Amino acid sequence: MRHILDLDRYPLDRPGTPEWHALVERCRQDLARDGMYNLAGFVRPEALKQAVDEIRPVMDTLSFTHKRRHNIYFRKDIPGLPPDHPALALCETINHTVCADQILQSVPVWIYEWSHFITFLAATMEKEALYPARDSLARVNIMSYREGEALNWHFDRSEFTTTLLLQAPEQGGEFIYRSELRSDTDPNYEGVAKLLRGEDPEVKTLTLAAGTLNVFRGKNTAHKVGTVKGARDRMIAVFSYFDRPGVVFSREDQMGFYGRTA
Repeated sequence: MRHILDLDRYPLDRPGTPEWHALVERCRQDLARDGMYNLAGFVRPEALKQAVDEIRPVMDTLSFTHKRRHNIYFRKDIPGLPPDHPALALCETINHTVCADQILQSVPVWIYEWSHFITFLAATMEKEALYPARDSLARVNIMSYREGEALNWHFDRSEFTTTLLLQAPEQGGEFIYRSELRSDTDPNYEGVAKLLRGEDPEVKTLTLAAGTLNVFRGKNTAHKVGTVKGARDRMIAVFSYFDRPGVVFSREDQMGFYGRTA
């Protein structure tokens, strides 16, 4: 993996060493403070180019275009909320998705399956172990956002999300988020409504460079990706890991996300 990842800067291949423990501790501190950590330059530039070159033909010809209007919860209704509540305001998301089974021999899949990478992620999240998904579609997704397209406001269903930015757009495509907008015990519907009206002063914006690994707790932090501008699309790999082995998405979820089943 040395020709793909900057293992001099990020010694994932040396678990248990002082350098490895220092990196893990740094990531834990960032998670505690910011709800995320970022490793800039995690993937080497030549490996990024290889990844984009591998994926581009598949993205251009075989990707699934997912266009949908949704609320921040990705659910048709929320018990206790009337349908016209402002926290349920609709927005639009458009993206193009390539699944793991379409790019089996590619840089993102090699990174996803590397045992040292999985061990490192588990350590930063203070988990005994993490497991790759068994779902042949959902294991690794490559999302592309083209000019005028965006990922709109939402909460994640999973505890954390692991992404790798493969290609940054010419303009736009910023990561926009509002930390801890809700909690497991307080849905804060009025705060959600305020956010959707554009009235929340605690919204933050982060512009990531290609090659950055981002690990983000998005279950209670609302977030979105800004509208992409320019001819170069925003291309990002999304890695799915779980606390238990053998996870497979339902056929309904597969159809909804990918337009097909495994």
